[in-house]
Amino acid sequence: MIPSSSLYFRFFLLLILHYPSVKAQVFEDPAPPTVNLIEKRPAPEPLVQPGLIFYVPPKHLSPDAVTEDWMDFIGPTHNAISRETHLLKTFGDNDPTIVWEVAKGEGYAAPAVIGNRVILFHRIGNEETVECLHNETGQRHWKYSYPTQYKDRYGFSNGPRCQPISDGEFVYTYGVEAILSCLDLKTGQLLWQRNLKTEFGRTLDFFGATATPLLEDSRVIVNIGAPGGPCVAAFDKHTGAMLWGAGSEWGPSYASPIPADTIAGRRIFVFAGGESRPATGGLLVINPENGNIDSRFPWRGNRYESVNASSPVAVDNKVYISECYGAGGALLGIERDGSCSPIWTNEILNTHFMTAIHKDGYLYGIDGHGPQNAPIVCIELETGEEMWRTEPEWFTPVTNDGREKEYNLAPALASFLLVDGRCLVLGQYGHLAWIDLNPTGYRELDRTHLFLARQTWSLPTLSKGLLYVGQNDKGVDGSNTRLICYDLRAE
Repeated sequence: MIPSSSLYFRFFLLLILHYPSVKAQVFEDPAPPTVNLIEKRPAPEPLVQPGLIFYVPPKHLSPDAVTEDWMDFIGPTHNAISRETHLLKTFGDNDPTIVWEVAKGEGYAAPAVIGNRVILFHRIGNEETVECLHNETGQRHWKYSYPTQYKDRYGFSNGPRCQPISDGEFVYTYGVEAILSCLDLKTGQLLWQRNLKTEFGRTLDFFGATATPLLEDSRVIVNIGAPGGPCVAAFDKHTGAMLWGAGSEWGPSYASPIPADTIAGRRIFVFAGGESRPATGGLLVINPENGNIDSRFPWRGNRYESVNASSPVAVDNKVYISECYGAGGALLGIERDGSCSPIWTNEILNTHFMTAIHKDGYLYGIDGHGPQNAPIVCIELETGEEMWRTEPEWFTPVTNDGREKEYNLAPALASFLLVDGRCLVLGQYGHLAWIDLNPTGYRELDRTHLFLARQTWSLPTLSKGLLYVGQNDKGVDGSNTRLICYDLRAE
């Protein structure tokens, strides 16, 4: 008997036993883009730009340090786990030091790092803007912009949500109004661009286009969620032409597609489902070569306002999906034919938009909507059993009208990054902490406070020992939105 505490489980089980593998449907490309000629010219030298403050050079990298680029959503392994080493273990009174900071417009998009280039994607005025900065100085190589009129219906930021991605030659961005662009990494020249909103008739839902595309070989894979399909589409990364479309039932979610090697071969996991009446969505298991859907697993809270926003977590031949609007979490087993069946379901670790971390047979993450009642939870992967939960008390001195008072600013809607043998936690209000992930209980190793501002929701970017954190809201101290580069390199 499969354990479950979810009211949805029996209904969904009847629905999914069994969806047969579905060949890719035939969707015509509504508007293949024009491919521009990329001129052969030298890459622009970096220059100081308005809004840049340079503080100190970073420490030298240890010759033994393992480093890597950050070209994909939630890191190079698509699971918020970094292979970097030789990082600061303690923060002390002044660590981590700020190397540089630059003024940032609206948006929640984390930067990408390719070699010594940082790609910042944000909104300045009525333009979505892509900037290429030098990683150790913050100076700008190039800038590219295009107009936007997006206005968030709930009053949140009007800027892009999706992290830039790269293959090392080109940069791909997906704006809040579903503008998909391909730019030359060295010069910023536009190779091609598509408006997926107008071309496919997709809606912008509650918070705009927010699911970062996936680069898989020569394909850019996007959860479009067009009415009547395709739900997911692959575009040629060099021409922008649509290669295949898949699915016709579920709309766009806020969870980015995740790739994994499984017993069925290389597969893409798309956790679809955004705004819809009735609320629908779930997991699609897709063959990236041809768009064939191996399996569908309906999983979605039944509230109209519910969304699927946390990316799937693939572990061996299993995949974990979670949401926080009623359905909860589910662990699915992947079979040789690509079909999936539930191992367990429950409502113990209900992630909102952070991606749970897997370590040594256990899952760790933030349960709930937050900011109040958003505990850190550990569950056993194989059984779904809760090992522990806690809501740390992070008391923080805050000066207001010349008077200092302590407030408990819990991690709330925090992000987790597993790196160098421990977990780096970026809290919603600008705290940075090292914690030890283990199934016996919460163990905090060290903590500092970078700044006091709300909406610090993006997973920080780590590359070559430098940590890039976006301050997405005005600070209590009057500081404006900015991208900050911290030195996390150990001596």
